[in-house]
Amino acid sequence: MKLDPTTDLTFTRKINAPKDLLWECWTTPKHIKNFFVPKPHSIDTCEIDLRVGGKFNTTMNVEGNLMENEGVILEVIEGERLVFTDTYSEGWKPAADPFMTAIVEFVDDGKGGTIYTATARHRSPEARQSHEDMGFYNGWGTVATQLEEYAQSLK
Repeated sequence: MKLDPTTDLTFTRKINAPKDLLWECWTTPKHIKNFFVPKPHSIDTCEIDLRVGGKFNTTMNVEGNLMENEGVILEVIEGERLVFTDTYSEGWKPAADPFMTAIVEFVDDGKGGTIYTATARHRSPEARQSHEDMGFYNGWGTVATQLEEYAQSLK
């Protein structure tokens, strides 16, 4: 995948947990609730239909404000790559104001851990900059740390 620095944000981190466990965390609603947003914020609801065209819906609770995010899964490579977007919702219904497409990738590091990459692709440089200004690197970095801690608690 060729990244476009004008519209894409990405980071990679080694996570001390096997990729199959991280995959399970990312694709199971009961697990998503434990890491997907930086604490003390939370995920109140999550629905995932793990197939191309299936829903990837979350409701975030940020200081008592509920933020519903309806999305659709674009690609599933079991245990390796999950791509979802809020550009559409289930049934390919276009969103009024889409924000991003997320790509989450997992590569076995050969030592029991995982090379984890999270990428956010945006429709414009302005949307990308807005996401960076909102704290993409700190927020998604915190989520990666929470994912690692949560996955280790499941071992």
